[in-house]
Amino acid sequence: MNAEGGSSGLARSAAVKLSEMGARTKQLGTAMRDPQQQRRVILVIVCVALLLDNMLYMVIVPIIPDYLADLENEQAERAGGAPQPNGSAYGYGSGSGNGTGGGARGRSGNLDVQIGVLFASKAILQLLVNPLSGTFIDRVGYDIPLLIGLTVMFLSTCIFAFGENYATLFAARSLQGLGSAFADTSGLAMIADKYTEEAERSRALGIALAFISFGSLVAPPFGGVLYEFAGKRVPFLVLAFVCLADGFLFLTVLRPFSNRTRENMPAGTPIYRLMVDPYIAVVAGALTVCNIPLAFLEPTIANWMESTMHSTQWQMGLTWLPAFFPHVLGVYVTVRLAARHPNLQWFYGALGMVIIGASSCTVPACKSFGELVAPLCGICFGIALVDTALLPTLAFLVDVRHVSVYGSVYAIADISYSVAYAMGPVVAGQIVHNLGFVQLNLGMGLVNVLYAPALLLLRNVCQMRPSYSERDTLLEEAPQGLYDAIRLEERRAGKSKNQKRKKKRGGGDEGGRGPAANCLPVDENGFDASKAQRSQSDESSGAEFT
Repeated sequence: MNAEGGSSGLARSAAVKLSEMGARTKQLGTAMRDPQQQRRVILVIVCVALLLDNMLYMVIVPIIPDYLADLENEQAERAGGAPQPNGSAYGYGSGSGNGTGGGARGRSGNLDVQIGVLFASKAILQLLVNPLSGTFIDRVGYDIPLLIGLTVMFLSTCIFAFGENYATLFAARSLQGLGSAFADTSGLAMIADKYTEEAERSRALGIALAFISFGSLVAPPFGGVLYEFAGKRVPFLVLAFVCLADGFLFLTVLRPFSNRTRENMPAGTPIYRLMVDPYIAVVAGALTVCNIPLAFLEPTIANWMESTMHSTQWQMGLTWLPAFFPHVLGVYVTVRLAARHPNLQWFYGALGMVIIGASSCTVPACKSFGELVAPLCGICFGIALVDTALLPTLAFLVDVRHVSVYGSVYAIADISYSVAYAMGPVVAGQIVHNLGFVQLNLGMGLVNVLYAPALLLLRNVCQMRPSYSERDTLLEEAPQGLYDAIRLEERRAGKSKNQKRKKKRGGGDEGGRGPAANCLPVDENGFDASKAQRSQSDESSGAEFT
């Protein structure tokens, strides 16, 4: 009897626990159907994907050059030749690639070229695939391309872990570029699509940029330590596991193959039309120019540190790590400023480019590791200002001037980054070899400072502001940002058409399609008297605006 009673008690206890688990699962499913909760989870998924992509991009810096040097030595020993001494664990970061430090490192020039091509292959393939991936994302939505990107990144990480020759590693690096073209573009586009209000969108994209920065700056020491104590495979297997977990979370929350909301979405503007938009072209150029110092210094600065200030290996390995904190600070400052003064986004970007230019010019004057930290932090702080201000501006430009589908416009942003990082490993070393490290930094600084005034072209777009008085009258809500002005104009136009009212408007209201025509004349308090008068005549039917 006691045995039967014990077994029945265990059965009841198991049934209660299963019932509780079922209730919690149901609550979780209900919470995930809430749009607010769902977009937060989507932000986490996208941020993890961006973190993984940038960690995989930089984690090979301390691993692959040393590993390839070992392979070359083994081949030399088999051929009966004298093995050459390996470079440091941060050999490529020390500038050994591209012919800038092969003699100092004792590595053959052929290996230097191989390392440079290997590092650039990811950005080059990403540059080639992005025009196609942007169009694909606009047509099928954001979720399936993100899943494709995560899957390809997982495969490339596993190939990196088990690859044992140059051809296999080159294939893995190129495959990562293919995955990044889908994951990065669709992830940023998904954030812009889910966070429609400008302040929320800037905050969400700022969080994504913080994860990108964290992945890029932490990956080299992460990979170097694990490679030193656990071998080549462990860092890549850890990243592969995180990628797999992120993919499962994505499938659980979004269920991309059962989502049919894309069928009701409008067709996006073709990418070639976005590329010739002067405002988008200015933003894309700024994103490329501001990232050139980082892309060109990564493969050259450590070798310069060794030759001029006799830095130790740990100093060269941790060169960029302190810059993570000013980058996050720059993201935070820009998000807060954009929330208070959204009409000055162009100014934040221009200020960031000036800071990048000044910091880049001061790098060659540094004589110690402590002095070098300051300009590198300035470069990353400026990049944070530019990226955080201009990435939301791309979505805003699409909303104002085109169709609110964001795959192609963020493919253009990804192309801008890829141009800088494709040239960096290949071009930077040659510039240092032919002209010198000082001339490289002065040139990069001058280009950034000279490009900053071009962002004045965005001034008319960024000056668009909502009419707070009309929004309060029609929507009975607090002001939310720039998009209210656009939505009110669209709603008024639709209402006028439906009710067949003929109203006389000034030239500024029926002007061209450009952003200047959409700008609303307001006073310093955001009040528009003419629109307030029109809102009084529409007050009786104000319910349809809610």
